[in-house]
Amino acid sequence: MWTPIRAVVGFEKPVWVLCVTHMFIDVYSLIHVALIPVYIREFNLGLLEASLVATVPSLVQLLMNIPSGLLANHLNAKQLLSVSMIIEGVSALFVSQTNNFWLLILAVSMMKISSPVYHVSGLSQLSRLVSPERTSRSVGLHGAFGSLGSAMGVVSLAFFLSSLGWRWTYLAWAFPIIAWGFIASISSQPETRALEKQRLGKKDRLTAVLATFSAGLVIFIVVIGLREVGITSISTFMTTYLVRMRGLTEATASLIFGLGPFIGIVGSLNSGYLGEKLNPKRALGLTIIGCAMSLSLMAVCSQLYLLTIVYLLYRFFSDSVWVPINTIVAHITPGRQREFGYSAYLFSEGLIMSIAPIAAAKVIELSSIWYIFPFSIVFLAMSLTVLQILPYGTRHGNPIQ
Repeated sequence: MWTPIRAVVGFEKPVWVLCVTHMFIDVYSLIHVALIPVYIREFNLGLLEASLVATVPSLVQLLMNIPSGLLANHLNAKQLLSVSMIIEGVSALFVSQTNNFWLLILAVSMMKISSPVYHVSGLSQLSRLVSPERTSRSVGLHGAFGSLGSAMGVVSLAFFLSSLGWRWTYLAWAFPIIAWGFIASISSQPETRALEKQRLGKKDRLTAVLATFSAGLVIFIVVIGLREVGITSISTFMTTYLVRMRGLTEATASLIFGLGPFIGIVGSLNSGYLGEKLNPKRALGLTIIGCAMSLSLMAVCSQLYLLTIVYLLYRFFSDSVWVPINTIVAHITPGRQREFGYSAYLFSEGLIMSIAPIAAAKVIELSSIWYIFPFSIVFLAMSLTVLQILPYGTRHGNPIQ
């Protein structure tokens, strides 16, 4: 029987290179939303205005997803890994030097470019590096490293908030990220298991894009979009909720927020197990149910320690979702068009991430910040409902296991 501990052994060097790159890509992923209470105080902002630091960079990330899929056809995985790291590190240096909120949004937006540049190529490459029966394990390990990166970033933020200031968080991580970019550039080129990427002409690329959009992928994108509304609303305003309604300091709120990704490491590895023992579709449904139930408990918790425990439970389920999601995309898109499949999925996810914070902020302004809980639960329930009609079976010769 495969256990989470065995997920960290048995993979070749190229898989580990992808995992470490994913860790660095996600170091900054939660910091800018964790800092929303700080931005409100430091730049004298309203909640809706402060939410722009989440929505505008997400919009930039959205617009980069499709070009990143096309870029993956012209550069190899090693080059894209290196480019993503250098973009992220240089942008972090820019963030650390900003004293203007609009320049801050610009700098964080530049940083967000690195995510689609890596993910479209990295996830496609990962799916080719391992055999189909090991896909869930490898995606679980990959997701665990992403959670580790997010955790390290937000926990280091809690430290710097109580000492040198939040800008040092960006400065401290920038140099090792840039260094890893150069290391990735001289590493050996990953060799794929099968279906090497083929250079496509313009007509072939258009045909490939159109062929990617099966009915299953369209329904799947709707499922992920509805889920993302609920998840993004919580992640964007969780620290604000802890500061405003629970009376915590910004450093303490960031620390609690930062504990979540550590639990997400276990969640990612565990969902790899679920993906093998059940199947990705069923595992995805269980994670959505777990998120909705834990959010329901969070909404009524009166004691802070209980709220923290339930929040960590919620993060376990919310971070368990990436393995079934990425595994399903790999199975419902043909190998030759896999970059386009991931581009379409990441594009739709980025679209929702750019809209959801504004919608949630408007709900909060019309009521109170507590209403992010029922708001998110409703969208999770809709996502679970649509998931039931997702076609399930064999796609392009690959069984959805």
